[in-house]
Amino acid sequence: MRKNQREIKAFGEILKTLDKCQTIRLGLHDAEFPYIVPLSFGWECVDGKLAIYFHCAPEGKKVELLARNGKVCVEADALNGYARVGQSVTADYESVIAFGRAERVYGKTAIRGIELLLAHCDAANVSAKDCVLSNVVAVYKISIDSITGKKRFI
Repeated sequence: MRKNQREIKAFGEILKTLDKCQTIRLGLHDAEFPYIVPLSFGWECVDGKLAIYFHCAPEGKKVELLARNGKVCVEADALNGYARVGQSVTADYESVIAFGRAERVYGKTAIRGIELLLAHCDAANVSAKDCVLSNVVAVYKISIDSITGKKRFI
């Protein structure tokens, strides 16, 4: 990180930033260029291990790329507005970047992932179990290996 004074160093603060974000951008390995896709998500931290969940159709480009290589990059950001700095204007933002491995999950783990996603998206009145049992939804869990956070105004 070039401007290390902007780094969010406390893991708990990184999680608070992640909670403010509405969308993640998932970076995947493709043949010639990276493939990036925005997604709704949910997350949990158990015993210091962060997991991010997302859902998608059970087939398509994202699913094919994940089957070939589950190593992913996740980016999320929250724009808090703009601030005047001297004679200019800058974004007041918070962001996280994480690296991990994505794998499709099933059963109770898939239901848990959808519950977390629905809660994060403020749609808790939808049945996670019904979503998973519909067979039109694939659920993925990203086990995070490393994560960093950055904030413009600390």
